Amino acid sequence: MSQPSLETRPPARPLDPVDRNILRLLRADGRMSVRALADQVHVSRANAYARINRLVDDGVIRGFSARIDEERAGQGASAYITLKIVQDSWRSVREQLLRLPGAAHMALVSGDFDVLLLVHTADNRSLRDLVLTRIQSIPEVISTRTLLVFEETDLEPEI
Repeated sequence: MSQPSLETRPPARPLDPVDRNILRLLRADGRMSVRALADQVHVSRANAYARINRLVDDGVIRGFSARIDEERAGQGASAYITLKIVQDSWRSVREQLLRLPGAAHMALVSGDFDVLLLVHTADNRSLRDLVLTRIQSIPEVISTRTLLVFEETDLEPEI
């Protein structure tokens, strides 16, 4: 599911308690039927469908996916990689990072580095190759620092 650009997205609307409950329930079980969801938030199925569609159209719900245990899926090495990049090169670097195998999350940040990238690879050798061969060969990347992940826990913040 592609994201609308920032220029074409409608302005954010305030979420009411029913919207927040829908989001909480879908985050816990994205496969929940609309009927079950409607029952739990005490609205009709038609109302639940309309609210879900509005949340999708407004960009609040960015898509539906499965949460994967990367290690059990054969991706035994994970790392956060910090990147310093050439000023004003974010869009170009972003496009190149999007094509990296195992890239799971990236953020343009402030502070001592410019980009924070989460990657999952099969093993440390693959991770080394990703960092030394793929990422450091991007011309706009000035430097990298790799932080190995020893254990992960997904958090589910309240909406």
